[in-house]
Amino acid sequence: MRRSVGILGSTGSIGVNALEVLRHHRDRFSIKYLSAKSNSERLINQAIDIKPEVVAIIDARAAESVRDALKDHSVEVLAGRDGLLELASRNDVDICLNALVGSAGMEPTVRAMEAGVDVALSNKESLVMAGGIITEIIERKGVKLIPVDSEHSAIFQCLTGEENASVKRLILTGSGGPFRDRSIDLFSTVTVDEALAHPNWEMGRKITIDSATMMNKGLEVIEAYWLFKLSVDKIDIVIHPQSIIHSMVEFIDGSVKAQLGYPDMKIPIQYALTYPERLESDWEQFVPAELSDITFEEPDLEKFPSIRLAYETLARGGTAPAALNVANDHTVELFLSGTIAFPQILEINEAAVTSHNWVENPDISDILELERWGRSFVESNIEETVIA
Repeated sequence: MRRSVGILGSTGSIGVNALEVLRHHRDRFSIKYLSAKSNSERLINQAIDIKPEVVAIIDARAAESVRDALKDHSVEVLAGRDGLLELASRNDVDICLNALVGSAGMEPTVRAMEAGVDVALSNKESLVMAGGIITEIIERKGVKLIPVDSEHSAIFQCLTGEENASVKRLILTGSGGPFRDRSIDLFSTVTVDEALAHPNWEMGRKITIDSATMMNKGLEVIEAYWLFKLSVDKIDIVIHPQSIIHSMVEFIDGSVKAQLGYPDMKIPIQYALTYPERLESDWEQFVPAELSDITFEEPDLEKFPSIRLAYETLARGGTAPAALNVANDHTVELFLSGTIAFPQILEINEAAVTSHNWVENPDISDILELERWGRSFVESNIEETVIA
């Protein structure tokens, strides 16, 4: 039986890789819907090729050109944030791949799961911001949440057939990003192009900057906490520059499971979409004899304090991780636009966590209000910095 799929964020890096996976298995999947933020040209080309029932584009100004291009292709076109949420709320798909970037992806995850749809989650921000809410939905609706991030997919696979009581710790691996060997004294001179030059992975701009600050590892710790139901003291990070081991699980008997493979996001995407099956693929095959070395090192928390900040927000709980996530979305945008320097990403993120109106047990309205507050806070914080 063919499995029906919806893709939120089909024009980004994860979405494009997902469509390659689905094209490779056309006989196993049908694609019901696609969404994009503003890349109307790519969305139009995808829709003509795939022929989904409906597409949504968040940039309302681009919607008319999408409608015009697809008028003879029997594809319904939705526009704006409301259009995206309407797609996410559909219950006529078996699985929704949430490949949206940043905090904007949180509410669509909640909408899809409330509709009784399983979610393949690439948007780690969903759990960072609303882990407690999503956990409650999973228990109440009986839906599945399957990780797409390579690290969490690796842990998910390593834990198959295991009991949490047998786990000593989870070990999230990270490449160290483009500045692993760069002196912290030179961080103030980091350019956007340098920060976007990831040594191993081809990713979207936002997550690539998160890799450069190592905020991505901090957010992954928070995501792992909610996904795998282990205390924070059982979640560690290790730097693995080759990006071959995607993460590991150490058990109480001293054994360690690791999931290995070349750094290709099509592998965890396919696993999430086909779980619990494994389908054959023709992606690049892993050849151990071709590896010259596999090395590990401890993360430098002085150079990359984003990791420390993420652990602190997780320990505080409530809205603290959401405040960190919301601020980081905006500070990364500002760095990419050349408005702030690289070190200011952390400085402003930390100020937002300290300054926000903390709520111990937030609901969706609290988190959405925090999103609105976060943009205002970041912008005003920049103005104060400039004046100072």
